[in-house]
Amino acid sequence: MHTTLIVPGLHGSGPTHWQSWFEAVHPQARRVHQADWAHPVLDVWAEEVIDAIDAASGQVILVAHSFGCLASVAAAAHRAPRIAGALLVAPADPVKFGVEALLPAEVLPFPSIVVASTNDPWVAIDTAALWAERWRSRFVNVGAKGHINVESGFGPWSEGYALYESLAAAAGVGPRGRAAAGLAPLSRTLHGREAGPQARYV
Repeated sequence: MHTTLIVPGLHGSGPTHWQSWFEAVHPQARRVHQADWAHPVLDVWAEEVIDAIDAASGQVILVAHSFGCLASVAAAAHRAPRIAGALLVAPADPVKFGVEALLPAEVLPFPSIVVASTNDPWVAIDTAALWAERWRSRFVNVGAKGHINVESGFGPWSEGYALYESLAAAAGVGPRGRAAAGLAPLSRTLHGREAGPQARYV
């Protein structure tokens, strides 16, 4: 058995975000929570990821978005043996947050995928590709898809789940979610849910 840890970025991921869909369709998924979603501090956020890894059952696959990618990679430097793989979607530019020197620039010792967009306001495609090269991550360019969030149309995301499944297979833990079991995704439920007033999730 493995645990999938959902690691959101700034302001968390709202109920119609693709990360929330992942969490809903995957029975072994757990969300990493932050005390302050509005003011990300790398070492504080990374510590929450470390705590979640320590509390998880078995190996862990990280499914991260935006600043959550940076926190995940920082945490991985301290818990690499527990991590089976990492799906890093739309990683925020470390320079924008002044944390470039705090991130590992060497090869990640587990399978990883970096997914990026050509018009992401939070990171240039070349910057995302550079970090993917440093980490020896598989790099996936999804084209002009913004920050790969709700605002750019990413709620239920079957292509992203397929990337997750390929990562799980490469890590040797295998897919476990509803989609892998042939069950219908919960897209209708998530699309129909009333989110109400909320912060702008990125």
